[in-house]
Amino acid sequence: MLIQLVNIKVQDGTRETFLEAFRLNCDGTRKEPGNIRFDLLHDPADENNFFVYEIFESEAALDAHRQTDHYRTCVKMIDPITLGGRSKTYFTPVLVQERASA
Repeated sequence: MLIQLVNIKVQDGTRETFLEAFRLNCDGTRKEPGNIRFDLLHDPADENNFFVYEIFESEAALDAHRQTDHYRTCVKMIDPITLGGRSKTYFTPVLVQERASA
């Protein structure tokens, strides 16, 4: 199981573009067979600071995710508006729900 938290901060005035890109990414990713969880979170202290909580079955599932059209479209849309790129923190599962119920 692979768990990561991705931090993405976007430029002022680009929040809606970011959300549009991530709606595409979330909708597509949640249908991938190797995805367990994919949530976009917002920092309540900063409307331009987001976190993506991701759980994939394996490194191979994450690699497959990075090859999808929805992921590539999202990255293409957000790269020009992010500040400082994307930072990632990886976690080891302890008490993790295997798959979110629909």
